[in-house]
Amino acid sequence: MQELTARTLTARVEGTFVVEGRAVESTPRDTLHLTYAGITGDRHEGLVRPSGPREPWYPRGTPMRNERQVSILGAEELAEIATALNIDRLDPAWIGANLCLSGIPNLTQLPPRSLLLFPSGATLRVDGDNDPCRKSGAAIVPHFPDRPDLQFAFVKAAKDKRGLVAWVEREGEVRAGDEVKVRTWRQVLPSA
Repeated sequence: MQELTARTLTARVEGTFVVEGRAVESTPRDTLHLTYAGITGDRHEGLVRPSGPREPWYPRGTPMRNERQVSILGAEELAEIATALNIDRLDPAWIGANLCLSGIPNLTQLPPRSLLLFPSGATLRVDGDNDPCRKSGAAIVPHFPDRPDLQFAFVKAAKDKRGLVAWVEREGEVRAGDEVKVRTWRQVLPSA
């Protein structure tokens, strides 16, 4: 077995966003108001959500805990995806980010249960990574109309780099420019 010790990392909030209505793209905001139901006014706000294709063990639409209240992307990973897609940049708002962080190059690899602690006292608990989908890829295409291939190319380029989903463990506010402490837990990995 391999043991990974608990760590505390530091990141910076580069952007804060809200997904309005049924949109895929998000809109920049100066401040996010986090409640136990998620981000006030965001599409993914709610203590529960209906199950979907990610939960084939439930009939579609079954009410379940909303562990996908917040979408977190890493600036470094977005730059890598843009390079792989041969585009000049990938704006986090285009693919529905709520938070864009810098300072943790492999953000998507943070383990489940990691905590993001903000200066206001707000805390997010990571549920896990967010798999890339062609719906997000399709949201990029309007920004590069001569590249309809991006809809499917995004899925491959963003594999293991699409960021994280999290839920609100403690209420508070998050602002662009905030320093965030990221706490990972001790992990014991099974041997092969």
